[in-house]
Amino acid sequence: MSNSIKYNKTKIIATMGPATSDIPMLKKIIRAGVDVCRINFSHGDWDTHLQVINNIRQVNEELGTHVAILGDLQGPKLRIGKVENDKMLLNDGEIMVLTTEATLSSGNTIYVKYSTLARDVKVGERVLLDDGKLELEFTKRVNASAVEAKVINGGYLSSNKGFNLPSSDMSVASLTEKDRKDLEFIMKNDFDWIALSFVREEKDILELKDILKKNNCDAHVVAKIEKPQAVDNIDGIIDATDAIMVARGDLGVEMPMEQVPMIQKRIVSKCIEASKPVIIATQMMESMITSPTPTRAEANDVANAVMDGADAVMLSAETSVGQYPLKAVEAVEKILGSTELGWDVYNKIKKPDPSSASFLSDRICYATVSMSQGIEAKAILSMTQTGYTAYKIASGRPNCDIFIFTANKNLLSRLSLVWNVRAYFYDSRTNTDDTIKGVINILQEDGLLKDGDVVINTAAMPVVENRKTNALKISTVGE
Repeated sequence: MSNSIKYNKTKIIATMGPATSDIPMLKKIIRAGVDVCRINFSHGDWDTHLQVINNIRQVNEELGTHVAILGDLQGPKLRIGKVENDKMLLNDGEIMVLTTEATLSSGNTIYVKYSTLARDVKVGERVLLDDGKLELEFTKRVNASAVEAKVINGGYLSSNKGFNLPSSDMSVASLTEKDRKDLEFIMKNDFDWIALSFVREEKDILELKDILKKNNCDAHVVAKIEKPQAVDNIDGIIDATDAIMVARGDLGVEMPMEQVPMIQKRIVSKCIEASKPVIIATQMMESMITSPTPTRAEANDVANAVMDGADAVMLSAETSVGQYPLKAVEAVEKILGSTELGWDVYNKIKKPDPSSASFLSDRICYATVSMSQGIEAKAILSMTQTGYTAYKIASGRPNCDIFIFTANKNLLSRLSLVWNVRAYFYDSRTNTDDTIKGVINILQEDGLLKDGDVVINTAAMPVVENRKTNALKISTVGE
């Protein structure tokens, strides 16, 4: 693992696009601190995505890194159709007809690409157009394909803008036909993570996981929280998923904006307690799409995500199409590092539940994190085959390095999303003492440990049997 790579405890996700997809730029942003590359299936085609995937894997091979690949499904993103002359004015108080039958929006008619609109909405519910810039309220059901709505906040509307139904019970499936086709591509190309958009409840996650299981796909699922229903069902969603993304773009449109900061903090806290990685996304460095420096508010936003305890922050257009993708990553890396040094984000471990089937392993992880603080350990070194120990120890937020050793190659890049974790491939296991010596030697050779450093090792004994974590040992490097 190269020492030329910058590492923070909080991970950086960068969205791929024309600004970052070639090998020279990928090397630059990965050296600057990118841990996960996001491929957004709302844009681009499979051939373009495949080239990016191959480039990422080539860079990983050349740099000795394990940058993960996250595929973000588009989901049922609702949009209006084409607008006549690409521009129409909606005046405050005007009555508009939203229909699923017209082919062109004009006059007082707006064509909506959502076949069950009239069935799903109710009088008094709102519809938001163009990311919430325009607001209407449903006043009357016209027929099976049209409803009337009064303009509350008007303005100009152009073609193909999105629309949101924040208080409506939508019947549209979480996985669209496009998503299912993109999922085939994702499974074929061995992505590490799959983000499911517009999750509303636990069953949305379980449906996706069932497809992955039937196709023997080992990718893990990120549930994107961007609808009020998901916030209401957050406990069940966290339980069902492998990770959470607080996607503040649509969430901030569908819910009152003043509620989003506290929702973010509550979800991060719940994810840490559940040992599930949590990502903060959208508009982290929005101004850097066109500016070489962020605003002070953006710097505070990134720092606040660190102080909340997020596993990762995500850049979107800043790195996909922005003019300054490398500067955006460098700015985030500096803010992460400074905040981690200047704020107590550590030691959040929760005492394990004695009734849990994993209680003994959980207790070892709890003791490891607690002890690491008391003895000022330089690092925690753990062996795992499933990644469970890595997630559990990371959720405790120890103030020392976490190095995970595994013979499961699928884990190497997947764990790049997890707070403070760096993973190594290791499959030479004869006995516990030799294994501990072996992993310490690897870290010494990489310059990550030196004589006199105190480390805590966790393992499953005997190591050749791949049992659950059941042992803890304190070692001093060089003794």
